[in-house]
Amino acid sequence: MTTSSDSSQRPNVLLITVDQMRFDCLSIAGHPVVETPNLDELARTGVRFDRAYSATPTCVPARAAIFTGQSQRTHGRVGYQDGVPWNYDTTLPGELAKAGYHTQCVGKMHVYPARRLLGFHNVVLHDGYLHHNRNRSHVAAKDHYDQVDDYLNWLRERVPAADLTDLGLDCNASTVARPWHLPEMLHPTNWTVTQSIDFLRRRDSDKPFFLWMSFVRPHPPFDPPQAYLDLYADAEFQGPVVGDWADGDDAMQEGLNPVTFRGKVPQRRLKQAMAAYYALITHIDHQIGRFLQVLNEYGELNNTIIMFTSDHGELLGDHHLFRKSMPYEGSTRVPFIVNDPGGWLGLKQGAVLSEVIEMRDIMPSLLEAASVPIPSSVDGQSIWKLARAVPTEKTDALIEGTAVSDLPALSGRTRNIEASAWRSYLHGEQAQGDASNHWLTNGKEKYIWFSQTGVEQYFDLVHDPLELHNAVHDSDKTARVVYWRNILVQELSGREEGYSNGQKLIVGCRPIATLTHVYE
Repeated sequence: MTTSSDSSQRPNVLLITVDQMRFDCLSIAGHPVVETPNLDELARTGVRFDRAYSATPTCVPARAAIFTGQSQRTHGRVGYQDGVPWNYDTTLPGELAKAGYHTQCVGKMHVYPARRLLGFHNVVLHDGYLHHNRNRSHVAAKDHYDQVDDYLNWLRERVPAADLTDLGLDCNASTVARPWHLPEMLHPTNWTVTQSIDFLRRRDSDKPFFLWMSFVRPHPPFDPPQAYLDLYADAEFQGPVVGDWADGDDAMQEGLNPVTFRGKVPQRRLKQAMAAYYALITHIDHQIGRFLQVLNEYGELNNTIIMFTSDHGELLGDHHLFRKSMPYEGSTRVPFIVNDPGGWLGLKQGAVLSEVIEMRDIMPSLLEAASVPIPSSVDGQSIWKLARAVPTEKTDALIEGTAVSDLPALSGRTRNIEASAWRSYLHGEQAQGDASNHWLTNGKEKYIWFSQTGVEQYFDLVHDPLELHNAVHDSDKTARVVYWRNILVQELSGREEGYSNGQKLIVGCRPIATLTHVYE
């Protein structure tokens, strides 16, 4: 195993994650409104994966995949459930720490108990508003937000009695917005970067570092500083896309609920929410630029591998749907950029890749970049075989000593790590009550099955990238629907919920958010 004695031969690792950012909200990806100059530059000089997904698109299971490198079936979190202890023995920060890295997280972890380190040497925590640790009627004092959240305590030192609820915006209100009411430097986005910069000052400079800079925004509340909201004041927005299969009635007027999952939202309110969402993204982009400038001042930019992504997306009104958890592109598909300023990995600069990658691929990729062996518990796959242009002395040195036999299996039933044999499909899911769903995609097609109703959908993503037409009953797609259904039958075979008997899908089985082996 690599030790700290050869730290000069290993790069730093910077993982930047945001929460609830759609795949298409990058100007380099062709978005007609959003401004993301710093992310554009990372993509222009690095590699952008255009078919990156979050297999279980809510915060808790997505972060379990990042921490463990495992599929949802293995890490056991197949829906959103707070308050279940995180007892994973093998984690991304833990493996890097054992290999001599100085490991630090700043921002959102969303684990339980909240202060569990999971391999980090230190965590400066801000999880945003979490209902389970704000409930004063049953949460122990040591677990309450007032105790565990570093940002809130920092903010109250500067603004006595301040709280996250001061703006009157709910943490799941994807349809309402208003500007941040305090100086910009006090915004949680700025705080995340300020604390990350302070880590550069405090780190052990004799070791390479792993920093996870984890932003809570653009997850609601939609509260950008006024200057960023002003950037979009006069922008002409394209309305959300609505498929021919979408429910457009909203007889119960669910769109008037600020935390709705679905419905028709008043046009002016929705436009303001979209403007604020885009403004939050630009705000994050500028703060990422701020951090990269300071990283360069410390002389570490060219010694650092950079990865940027989101834990899941935001539907933002597509098909009259909001928030996340649903199997559609706005919810499941995320931005994913890697950059290597010092040429450690020999990336194809400016490449846009179409292979399907997922949150589970983060851990093996960053471990390989750090020349740390990939544990056998990992299900994901390192992405560098896809992203590299040609082998270099540095890349050869980085992967030296990592045996192919030590690398984990891919989804799609193959262990070959060459680009030509990348995973053939991804299985995603979300336990979500009546809306519980399973889906399969290879980036070109998508099959969806709602487990409680048996409703199926099929989208030809090549010709219908916006998922406007459900082609499940089209005669020319019958064979493809059968093909994907049979794959899902096999994927779900043996699952404790009983979704499949190995021959067919079984409708109406009770969904559970956390598989029982997590409690063992």
